[in-house]
Order: sequence, then C-alpha cells, then structure tokens
Amino acid sequence: MKASRKWIIQRASALLMIPLMGWFVINLISIYDKGYFEVMDFFSSDKSKIRMLILILISFVHIVIGLKEIYEDYIQNEKIKNTASNITNVLGITIPAIIIFILFNINL
Repeated sequence: MKASRKWIIQRASALLMIPLMGWFVINLISIYDKGYFEVMDFFSSDKSKIRMLILILISFVHIVIGLKEIYEDYIQNEKIKNTASNITNVLGITIPAIIIFILFNINL
C-alpha cells in the first residue's frame, strides 16, 4: 500500500473512531452499575452490535497500520520486520473475528 494511502486511512480511521468511542464510553458509563441482564440486553441489541462491529473493525485497521509504521521506522532487520508485520496481520484478522463471533452470538 502506498504511504499516502496508508496516511489517509490512518487519519480517516482516527476521525471515525472519535464518535464511536464517544458512544461506547457514554454507554459503558450508563451500564457500569447495571445488572447482568441489563448489560447483556445492551450488547445483544442490534444497534449496539452494529456499532460495536464498526468500532472493532475501524480500531483494528487503525492499530495494524500504526504498528506497521512503527515496524518500518524502528526495526532495521528485514526478517524481524517482516515477521512482526505478518504476526500483526494474522492477529489483526483473528482477534476482531473472534470478538465479532462472540458479539453476534450473545443471546438472552
């Protein structure tokens, strides 16, 4: 991916996360002292699932691009840099997939 495209995606994902993180923090505060069923009700609603899905995907895109930039800037050994980048790619796909699978299998 070209450096300018990565830069634009990194900045766009950061901007998109601002309202999503605001929504998440406000709702996390509102369900903080609720019971189990109220919390599960929040996370099992379709609106919450879709918003969490978007937040997770955008966050992990942002994280993967950021980590790869760090690897490119600070790791001199090409083998280590490529290994770290590949591990980041695998985890950047696996972790969100697991979270999304769990999120969409929450039922009351």
